Amino acid sequence: MKTAEEHRCFAGRLAYVSHESAQLGCAMRFSIYLPDAAASRKLPVMWWLSGLTCTEDNFTVKAGAYRAASENEIIIVVPDTSPRGEDIPDDEAYDLGQGAGFYLDATESPWSDNFRMYSYITDELQALVIKSFPVDPGRQAISGHSMGGHGALTIALRNASRYRSVSAFAPIVAPMQCPWGDKAFRAYLGDNPSNWKEYDATELMLDAGDRNESPEILVDVGLADPFLDEQLKPDLFAAACNVAGQPLRLRKHEGHDHSYFLIASFIEEHIRFHAAQLGT
Repeated sequence: MKTAEEHRCFAGRLAYVSHESAQLGCAMRFSIYLPDAAASRKLPVMWWLSGLTCTEDNFTVKAGAYRAASENEIIIVVPDTSPRGEDIPDDEAYDLGQGAGFYLDATESPWSDNFRMYSYITDELQALVIKSFPVDPGRQAISGHSMGGHGALTIALRNASRYRSVSAFAPIVAPMQCPWGDKAFRAYLGDNPSNWKEYDATELMLDAGDRNESPEILVDVGLADPFLDEQLKPDLFAAACNVAGQPLRLRKHEGHDHSYFLIASFIEEHIRFHAAQLGT
């Protein structure tokens, strides 16, 4: 593991870190923000999963999250969105291949050797960060945007004992029922939809049983988002949460679109939401 660069940022430091990933078979980068309090004790962590075409840098430079992270003493880890490199399979389209890992473990050729973002996030990167930085493993939150919102919700639902708090911005909540998800799932997982359900937040919620005692989930979407009806479908997830008894705060914002301006507008509220559930 190597620190490529480091910057002072509010009352903390921001580092860009690279390492060789055994899961993905390539070098990977992530950014990590460490409030000054991390020098003396372990702090809670928020994992941020970015959307299509993004890297570990987009959230860092566009979201404006680190003042609130410093004030609430929360570490933020931002991985890249896929494996990358000349020897890594790719596609000409922006919504498949490099930059579009969809936070799943691919089973189909040519993707299955490298596109294992689910295991990378939940196993390899998790272990590396907890071993190398002052993270309290008992106080973890996860959040993300668009494809990353899909990843945050599915990972949290499949690992409920690990993540005490989850939120999302403009998430793809029913990928089995939208063009982005159908394309990616067919390529990565094959043509049998029964193999897709473990990566679909709406399906996972419908199969979750009684979740009345589960922590509230926070989701923000923009009503001017051009992808809202065709790709995101937040009302499907809300209906599934209603069936399961899952507390959900779904906020719909007039005039907001799919861009990082939505994230920048409400990220401080999300960090405070996580801080309350993590007990900071």
